[in-house]
Amino acid sequence: MGDGNKVFVGGLAWATDDARLNEAFSQYGEITEAKVIVDRETGRSRGFGFVTFTTDEAADASLQMNGQELDGRTIRVDRANSRGDSRGGAGGGGPRGPRRF
Repeated sequence: MGDGNKVFVGGLAWATDDARLNEAFSQYGEITEAKVIVDRETGRSRGFGFVTFTTDEAADASLQMNGQELDGRTIRVDRANSRGDSRGGAGGGGPRGPRRF
C-alpha cells in the first residue's frame, strides 16, 4: 500500500484547519484523514496539509482543486510523495539558487 490516495495541499490560509480542509475536499469522495500541518512550537499552521481518501479515484478527482481558492488563498493540490520517493523532500530536489559553473 502506497500513498496513492493521499494528496498534498499547499498555499493554505492561516485560518484553514483540519475540519475546513475535510469539508472542502469531501465533495470528491470519502476522506480518512484531513490534516493541516502545524508548527510544533507556535501551534500555527505551516500553510500546507494532506488529505487522505479511501480510494485512488477520489484522490485523482480532488486534483481539480489545484489553483482553486480556499479561504481567500489560491491552493496547490498535488499527489503526495511517499517518504521513499527518490525525488527528495519538501525542497523538491535540485540545487538551491542559480548554478554557477
